[in-house]
Amino acid sequence: MRNFKRVLALLTVFILLVGVMAGCASNQPASSSNDANTNVSNGSNDNKSDKVKIGLSLPTLREERYPRDREAFTQKAELLGAEVLVQAANNDENLQSNQVENLLTQGIDVLVLDPQNADSAASLVDEAHKAGVKVISYDRLIKNTDVDLYISFDNEKVGELQGEFLTNLVPKGIYYVFAGAPTDNNATLFKQGAMKYIQPLADKGDIKIAYNQAIKDWQPEEAMKLMENALTANDNEVDAVLAPNDGTAGGIIQALAAQGLAGKVPVTGQDAELAAIKRIVAGTQSMTIFKDVRAEAEKAAELAVQMAQGKEVSELADVNGKTDNGKIEVPSVLLTPVVITKDNLDKELIESGWFTKEQVYGSN
Repeated sequence: MRNFKRVLALLTVFILLVGVMAGCASNQPASSSNDANTNVSNGSNDNKSDKVKIGLSLPTLREERYPRDREAFTQKAELLGAEVLVQAANNDENLQSNQVENLLTQGIDVLVLDPQNADSAASLVDEAHKAGVKVISYDRLIKNTDVDLYISFDNEKVGELQGEFLTNLVPKGIYYVFAGAPTDNNATLFKQGAMKYIQPLADKGDIKIAYNQAIKDWQPEEAMKLMENALTANDNEVDAVLAPNDGTAGGIIQALAAQGLAGKVPVTGQDAELAAIKRIVAGTQSMTIFKDVRAEAEKAAELAVQMAQGKEVSELADVNGKTDNGKIEVPSVLLTPVVITKDNLDKELIESGWFTKEQVYGSN
């Protein structure tokens, strides 16, 4: 009888233990399919909630350079473990504003903003800061706001290189001077740099500036129309043309070609677009400025990730200057542009992998 009672007691304890274990098991997740909704990392799968998120807002993808910016930026940021959300505004500042608001609602940690309108974009910086998001002004300087960092090429230097090239080639004569979009602060800097060389010769009377006009939204079609007007107003008398970039240079050269002047009048450019390089080879465009946006985009991605991870701008080793945006001296990372002519395009553009030999010269 005593043994029976002992067995019964042990059996009771065993049943109770089984019940407790079953209760504990019922409180665990039913399957691993819910892991994506938790903050737990499981070995080979990275914890996505720890991944920093970068918003990249570009003014357009219609210009040859901007797909390169997007690709280089995204690849670098993802290599560093970040997630990248990209928006392009088709040269529409209202669309860019809506896109930035959308990026902020998606919980980005840093906004990298290349503004369509350098002035109105100040409100976007303010919105980002209210959301606790730091802002990098990319390529174009955002005016009159406390933007955190500016990364670009030395854009006044770009203009200086254009102006120096043109005045060395044509120290006397009739000049047509074009500038980029009035809404783009870079356009102001380009012209400012170029006029350091052109204006003193104009003041001396060696150069006559017969036409001086900004080109809305950098549009090649607009540049062509303005050039046609300039040629008509001046009876086709022109010795040199300051074109702010390659797209507008293309429109200007079309107008020159219609009058049989293409290749006879030096025309500047900028961006090292393939069409411009082919014009340089053909002799209708005199030069361009190469700004390797791969380096610019990669550096911007690197700094954006560092800032998203909590690094202060004052701790960034790459900051090498300050740029006045009308409100503050913005900490800046300024890269160096390069003049491209027939003499060095193979070395600078083909050997660097920007273009292939076949792209520039054809397959023959």
